[in-house]
Amino acid sequence: MGIVAGLDSSSAFTRIVVCDTDTGAVLRQGYAPHPQPTGEGAGANKHETDPQAWLLSLGEAAGNGLLEGVQAIGVSAQQHGLLPLDAQGGLVRPALVGNDKRGQVAAADLIEALGGRQAWAEAVGSVPHSAQPLAKLAWLARTEPEAARRVAVLMSPHDWLVWQLLGRPARRTTDRGGASGTGYWSPATGSYRPDLVELALGHQALLPEVLGPADAAGTTPEGLLISAGTGETMAAALGLGLVPGDAVVSLGASGSVMAVHHQAVSDPGGLITSLADASGMHLPVVNTSNAVRALRGTAELLGTDLEGLSALALKSTPGAHGLVLLPYLEGERTPNLPLTAGTLSGLRRDSMKPEHLARAAFEGMLCGLVDALDVLRHRGVEIRRVFLLGAAAELPAVQAAAPGLFGTQVVVPAPADYAALGSARQAAWALGVAQGTLAPHTPPVWPAPSAQTFEPGEEFPAWQAVRQQYVATREQIHPGAFQGGTA
Repeated sequence: MGIVAGLDSSSAFTRIVVCDTDTGAVLRQGYAPHPQPTGEGAGANKHETDPQAWLLSLGEAAGNGLLEGVQAIGVSAQQHGLLPLDAQGGLVRPALVGNDKRGQVAAADLIEALGGRQAWAEAVGSVPHSAQPLAKLAWLARTEPEAARRVAVLMSPHDWLVWQLLGRPARRTTDRGGASGTGYWSPATGSYRPDLVELALGHQALLPEVLGPADAAGTTPEGLLISAGTGETMAAALGLGLVPGDAVVSLGASGSVMAVHHQAVSDPGGLITSLADASGMHLPVVNTSNAVRALRGTAELLGTDLEGLSALALKSTPGAHGLVLLPYLEGERTPNLPLTAGTLSGLRRDSMKPEHLARAAFEGMLCGLVDALDVLRHRGVEIRRVFLLGAAAELPAVQAAAPGLFGTQVVVPAPADYAALGSARQAAWALGVAQGTLAPHTPPVWPAPSAQTFEPGEEFPAWQAVRQQYVATREQIHPGAFQGGTA
């Protein structure tokens, strides 16, 4: 028996869980928000931050003896972050984090410079977008050339935190999950593309060594083992215990679909972002621009909230009396229709009732996510079970419709700190390998999270008819939106 800790440094806070290595049972927990900047101009740009704030909240979250007896720590952190360092390891400017729209033009220029979306999909499994570290790097070179010229080392938030915990050693490390989100590491080949760094920055920079899933980044002078760490998405997948055949549908304002697969998957049109996971597998991801924002917009129109919208929707029946909502309220990424708007089709006198519009909103949102699932399915990714995440996953209208529309078992896990749990599981794995009790290719087996499970029921044919009507409406209004029948 041993004790390990998992640390998740998100965009707003640090969470720590301390777990039993054998059972995964949570023994202790810690939490602290990141301190907010003060003074003139404080918080002027939410996409720039002093990473010292991450260390301060880490120290607060770990207070009161939380880490007493801990033998190993795993670190996960927010993705899409870039820490540009000089040759001495100091920041040349504040860290760039989040979905920073300032990089949109730089991302578009990068796409063109390499020869288009397909060229990028083949090179690194993803197409540059404004949130990506590579696009941030290109933006930096374009707008702050003096700072860009001083950049000698590139790190992600989790890389930097691991480096700090180890006392800033000469060796800098990352993991394949974190590296796969940078835009300059290929999940298919398992290697960096330094030429793409030079394309964006104008010169080469040192990149962290990519560790294997069960490798240790190092040991502190006190003997505390630090595992490789990873990004939040990969840590959450490890915390959920995902295996091949599992997919995760995340319901935020926008939506995402990812699945565990045995090999890297890309799409010539760039709809798939090919990520590596924290277990040695792969996590192809498809994003949509619209998910819960379609529900919130409909709820506001009807003068209610999400819970009220769900109750209204359940007064209707599958198919919403012929109403079909294409929920492209903010344009759309899947299909690639960035300048389009949403469409409500099938209006008749008997369908113009609040409950039918509410039902159409839920069906439209979920069918948009089925489109994303089908992008993966058509690239050979098997999906036998869907984990549904986000507060909206608890809504009865979502739980009623999702199994029939997704065409598979739907699992709604109980709320938990899955990224921190995944980090702890990674720490237990690295510790077990170091002690000779675990194999480097098999993570420790921890119990599955408690969850509700929903199966497609007797109404499955009706839900598939809803799906077919949605596809027919989409094709009528946006013909060829999915070239080659991808979805």
